[in-house]
Amino acid sequence: MNAKRAMVVAFLTLLCATTTQARIKLVALPERAATVIRLDNPSATLIEEERVLTLQKGLNKVDFSWKGVQIDEDSIRLQMLEHPADVTLLSVSYPPGESALVWEISSGGDFAETVRISYLLSNIDRLITYKAVANKPETLVDLKSYLVLRNFSGEDFAKARILLDYGEAFEQGISHEETKQMLFLNDPNAPIRKVWKFDAATLPWDPTKLENQNVGIPVSYEITNNKAGGLGGFALWGGKARIFQQDGHGGTIFLGEDNAALVPVGEKMELYIGDSRDIVVTQRKMREAQISIRRNNSEQVVLYDTDEVITAKIENFKDSPAVLTMIQHIPGQWDMEECNMKYTKKDAGTLKFEIELPARTEKGPAVKELTMHYHRRNVRP
Repeated sequence: MNAKRAMVVAFLTLLCATTTQARIKLVALPERAATVIRLDNPSATLIEEERVLTLQKGLNKVDFSWKGVQIDEDSIRLQMLEHPADVTLLSVSYPPGESALVWEISSGGDFAETVRISYLLSNIDRLITYKAVANKPETLVDLKSYLVLRNFSGEDFAKARILLDYGEAFEQGISHEETKQMLFLNDPNAPIRKVWKFDAATLPWDPTKLENQNVGIPVSYEITNNKAGGLGGFALWGGKARIFQQDGHGGTIFLGEDNAALVPVGEKMELYIGDSRDIVVTQRKMREAQISIRRNNSEQVVLYDTDEVITAKIENFKDSPAVLTMIQHIPGQWDMEECNMKYTKKDAGTLKFEIELPARTEKGPAVKELTMHYHRRNVRP
């Protein structure tokens, strides 16, 4: 092991009467028997390594040092694996001015004791990336996910078992300043649904009133993380996703890049692929009146309700059917008087509509119209 990069230089010493106050390094601790790099937590990396200590009966000292490596010294733990009843860790001391500690271990006999040393290590982390290639009809994607492991810790790992919090473990070595990419998820036929999303809080209600601006509706591929789609074994960590589409001639078209969020089992991954002007939404507030006005003794208005009507005209100029996800927002306390389309509540003030649009015809675009008639309650002026 390179001395400049050595993370652990540990020595076993025997405590005797003539060396009570001295740190005497006699025999080097054996190399790692096994190493596990745990990436369960995205903000910290836990290293677990096993070594065999040759202990003599009585009191032993082990010197553990990590010069040039960013170990959290408060996280270092030592566990006896073979003779936990006969081998006891008595104390831990930290020599001043050194990246080191000394364990005092009491042994009930002469043992070759396997121990596990664990600690949090900085500058070794992982990224998750995705590559999705949609087929020409945009019904399936070939979804691949990669683990990108980056090691700038100062330590070389000749061989290690790398664990995420899901999926299969990797047997892999990685040196200091090395980056490795490993395929850990491969679903060649994941079903997708192409959806257009209009959010009334972020998109203009009447795009025709915007001069010299092309207003599009965001379009995404939806992939459900379930077993029916070949997934569903574990949550999918967030990461950068690159999305492509087959062009029908043996090549692919690059559609875009997105940052996927964490997707629990049963939830949907949304991969943004661009904006479309094939679907046009024109929304207007047709009525907003104050009703049930309450006044104080000075005839000042203190509370009132509202009577509001919103309409949204949705036009599909595509030659194929489409699904528009429409998000509407009603602040405060409210109740719906009448609505001509079904919706679900994402939270107290957010309504989600899934509107299926037929393809356009020779006469023009397919048109649907949403109408919401609602009251907001106990509004303060």
